[in-house]
Amino acid sequence: MRTLLITGPGGSGRTTVAAATALAAARAGTRTLLLGADRDDTLGAALGTPTGPEPVSAAPHLTAWRPDAAQGFRDDLAALQDRAASALDLLGAARLDPEELTPLPGAEELALLRALRDGALAGRHDLLVVDLPAAPRALALLALPGELRRYLRRLLPPERQAARALRPVLGRLAGVPMPAEALYETAARWDAELGATEAVLADRGTAVRLVAEPGPAGADAVRTAVLGLALRGLPVEALLANRVLPEDAPADGWLAGPVAQQRKTLEEWQETYEVHRVAHLGRDPRGADDLAALAVPGAGPQASPVEWPVTDRIADDGVLVWHIPLPGARREELDLVRRGDELVVTAGPFRRIVPLPSALRRCTVDGAALRDGELKVRFAPDPALWPRTP
Repeated sequence: MRTLLITGPGGSGRTTVAAATALAAARAGTRTLLLGADRDDTLGAALGTPTGPEPVSAAPHLTAWRPDAAQGFRDDLAALQDRAASALDLLGAARLDPEELTPLPGAEELALLRALRDGALAGRHDLLVVDLPAAPRALALLALPGELRRYLRRLLPPERQAARALRPVLGRLAGVPMPAEALYETAARWDAELGATEAVLADRGTAVRLVAEPGPAGADAVRTAVLGLALRGLPVEALLANRVLPEDAPADGWLAGPVAQQRKTLEEWQETYEVHRVAHLGRDPRGADDLAALAVPGAGPQASPVEWPVTDRIADDGVLVWHIPLPGARREELDLVRRGDELVVTAGPFRRIVPLPSALRRCTVDGAALRDGELKVRFAPDPALWPRTP
C-alpha cells in the first residue's frame, strides 16, 4: 500500500494536483482512493464529480471520499456520554442531543486522520492520495497522533493498568478515589487507534508531495515545509511546481518578469528536489480532461525513508553521534534540550520530543553542530551507566 500526502502553501493548487495525481494513477490501472477534508467540495469541483461523506466512484479505478467531520464528532460525543452515563447522572448533568452538536475546531483534522487510517488499512486500494490542508495546518495534523499518544501515556501510563484488579481494594484502604475501569479502557482504545494512524504515517510506503508556485514566496514556504517534514521523519518524494508559465512568453510583454522569476526558482529547486513542472492552463482546471492535461505523475517509485542513524566514534573521538537531517534549518533557530530519556528538538517554528535510542540513554550530551542540513548531536558514554569492558 502506497500513501501520498499532498500539501503546500495556501492557494498553491494542492487540491487540483491531488485530484490529478489520483486520476493519473487510476488511469494507469492502480486502485486509488482520493481523500479530502475541505468543508466546501473543492475536490469534487476539480474532479467534475461531487464528493461527500460516502465514497463515490469518480472514474474507473478511482474512488473519492470526503468524510463528514460533523457526523463523526456527534457520534464520538454520543458514545462518550454513554460511557460516562453513571458519572453524568451522579452530577445531575443534562445530556446533549446529537441534533444540537456542532463540531469544535479540530474536528475536521481528527476526521481526516481517522479516514486516512481506515482507508490505508481497509485493503481495498493500492494507492491512497490525501489532499491535506495547507502546509502549516498539515504539519500540525501529522504531528497530532504521536503527541496525543505521548500525552495519554504520561497521564495514564500503561504499566499502571496492570493493577486494575487492585484498584477497588486500594481505593477503600487509602480512601482515595481510583480511576474508573472505563477510563483506562478508553485510553487503551485511543492509544491503539492513534498508534494505527501513526504506523500508516511512518510506513515506508508513505511519502509527501509538496505543491508550490515557483517564486520567492513559494521558495520560502517550501523551505519551511521541508524542515517541518524532516523533523517528523517524513520523506518528500517530489516537488510539484504548479502553474508554470510558458517559457516562450514575449520578452517585452508583462509576462517576462514572472517567467524570469519562476525560471530562477525552478533552477534552485532542481538542485535539491525531484521537480515536476505543472503547466498553467490559463484557467482553473475542471474535470478529467483538464486534470489529464496537467500531466501530473501518478504513483512513482517509493521514496527513500528519512533515517536518523547513530554512528559509533568511541574508538576515535570517545563519542556516539546522532545524525538528524534538518534540511533548510538555520543555526539561530535551533534548540536542543535533553530531558531524561528524550530529546526536545526545536527547529524554526517546529518542535518535536523524540525518545533517545537505547545506546544514547546511557550517555550525556557532549555538543551539537549543524552542517549541510544535518544536525550532529554528540553523546559521551556516562561511566556510571556504560558497560565496562574487561
